[in-house]
Amino acid sequence: MLSIENISAGYDAKVVLRDVTMKADAGDFVGLIGPNGSGKTTLLRVISNILPPKKGHVLLDGTKLQKISRRKLAKSMACLSQNLSLDLPFTVREVTLMGRTAHLSRIGTETHRDMEIAEEAMVLADVSHLADRLITEISGGERQRVFIAMCLAQEPAVLLLDEPTSHLDIAHQLSALDLIRKLNRKNSMTVIAVFHDLNLAGEYCDKILVLDDGHVESFGSPENVLTSDMILKVYGVKVPVERNPVSNKPHIILTADMNHSGNTKREACDPD
Repeated sequence: MLSIENISAGYDAKVVLRDVTMKADAGDFVGLIGPNGSGKTTLLRVISNILPPKKGHVLLDGTKLQKISRRKLAKSMACLSQNLSLDLPFTVREVTLMGRTAHLSRIGTETHRDMEIAEEAMVLADVSHLADRLITEISGGERQRVFIAMCLAQEPAVLLLDEPTSHLDIAHQLSALDLIRKLNRKNSMTVIAVFHDLNLAGEYCDKILVLDDGHVESFGSPENVLTSDMILKVYGVKVPVERNPVSNKPHIILTADMNHSGNTKREACDPD
C-alpha cells in the first residue's frame, strides 16, 4: 500500500503542494488530474522520492521512503517522467535493459533471465521490432513506448506515469493504457498516472485525485469525481458530463464555440 500523508512540498521558498493526503492499495489505478500548475508532477516527484517533502510523509507498505535504500526502492517503484529524454546512441534493447539495473548483481552483468524479461517487455510495449534500432533514430511516439518497456522491465509493484500517452497516436494511446491496466489487474501493480485527457482518466482509472492550486479538491471514483460542477470549479469550463454508452463511465462532452459560462459565443454576443 502507498500512503501519502499530509504532504506539503515545493521548490525553494515556493510551496506547490499543501496538505495532500491519499492512499492507494495494491492493484489500484489512480489518475491525477488538475489544471496546469496544480502540482501533479510535483506530487509524482515526491512519491518517487526525487523531491523531499517540506511536511508529511510518503510510506510504501508502512515504511517511510527515506528509510528505503535507493536500490530497494528501484526494485519496487518505476517512474516514467514527462520530460524523460535520451540522446545517446543506445539501441532500443539496451534502453529496455536499463530497467533491470536495480536487479543486477554487483558485477552488473545481465543474466539470461534479465534478457528474457526485457524481450517480454518490448513485446508488451509493441517495440520488439525496433530492438536493434538506435533510440535517437525513432519517432517521439516510439520512444515513449520504449520508455514504457523500460519501466515494465523493472517489474515494479508501483508504477508512476507522468502523461504516459503524450506523443502517442490514438491507437497507441489505447494499446498502452490497455497494457498498463492489464498488468495492473494481473499483477496487482499499483498505478498512479497524470492525465490531461479527462475521458481517458475516467475510462481507465479506479480512483481519481483532483488537484487544484496544490490542494486536494476531490478524491474518489470517476463517477463521483468527474462531474460538471467539479470541472467548472477547477477548470473554469462548463461542460456536460454523460455516461459512455459502451463502458458506462463518465464522459465529458466537448463542444466547439462554447465559452466558460456554457453558452455558445454566438449566443453570448446576441443582444436578444
